Amino acid sequence: MTNEMLSNPSASATNAQNAADQPALALGRGLDVGTANLVSSVQNAHGEIVVKSERNAFLELPSEFTVNKAMLTKLSVPYVNWENRLYVLGDSSFELANLFSKDVRRPMCDGFLSPHEKDAIPMLRFMLERLLGKPSQPGEPVHFCVPAPSIDQENDTIYHEGIVSGLVQKLGFTPHAMNEAHAVVFSELEEQDFTGITVSCGGGMFNVCVAYKSIPALTFSVGRGGDWIDEHVAKVMGVTTARATAIKEGDVDLRHPKSREEEAVVLYYRSLIEYVLANLKQRFEVTHDVPQFTQPVDVVVAGGTSLVGGFTEVFAEELRKVDLSIPINGVRRAEDAFTSVARGCLINAQFSSEG
Repeated sequence: MTNEMLSNPSASATNAQNAADQPALALGRGLDVGTANLVSSVQNAHGEIVVKSERNAFLELPSEFTVNKAMLTKLSVPYVNWENRLYVLGDSSFELANLFSKDVRRPMCDGFLSPHEKDAIPMLRFMLERLLGKPSQPGEPVHFCVPAPSIDQENDTIYHEGIVSGLVQKLGFTPHAMNEAHAVVFSELEEQDFTGITVSCGGGMFNVCVAYKSIPALTFSVGRGGDWIDEHVAKVMGVTTARATAIKEGDVDLRHPKSREEEAVVLYYRSLIEYVLANLKQRFEVTHDVPQFTQPVDVVVAGGTSLVGGFTEVFAEELRKVDLSIPINGVRRAEDAFTSVARGCLINAQFSSEG
């Protein structure tokens, strides 16, 4: 699998995959529209899955930077002019935010478009344009993920899905929405006949899917994720949220914290895992059409928030404290946790085209 990080500075997406020296791409794309990261996937003519990723964030530069566009271009910093203001997009915005001790701005919050960010839609549009490029042919299908309804907060899935669908369509693609954790079923549970429990651990939310033979029998989300950890660590440690994110994404092992900051990260990670599993147990108890699993099933965790050291071990430890009344084979991390949702969306797109 090829993982290509975007860096070409342009408001218009660079259609690198259509360059003459590149192999033709198979039709169909997968798109993970995450609170913290955007990830796309496509299969090229050689059968390889090509993945592109971009941090779902932006930073408005001070007015004195407007004269330095040439320098930004030279340094391969992606930026865009919007309403006479200069914005840096993606990973570079996070790096500059840390440099200037500022927080990035985010198009999304808690898994959905942020109602408090006035530039959310145009900034998301620019980043999706950079990420997807142009369709291989008009109307090429893009299967993108949407969160499940949350059990602990009000959210409008219809509005979020409609806006993202409209942005994808304006780029010349045909959009199709699918459940986020269900996408992980397609990418990680093929050898188990697409049967098991998947948890997509994102920046804004944790999404859960219980599937039997690829059919989602139970899906839900909780309004806590990596951002929830960052916000609480920032508050108790007295640092910016961007700094707390950098600590969490550093060399942290949940089993062996090495500083007060890392101890705070561990505390909130454990609290979040306990919260998700308690709600999973409750949903099993109140939902009457959950399949009766006769064979042990795998629990697969995916998403950027699961990448911290010791996550699967701590998750398995907390799972043993919860009686789900079904046989569990074990807990494992997705083969590539960061791209698992995007790859699952791509697989679903391919299955749909075959049907």
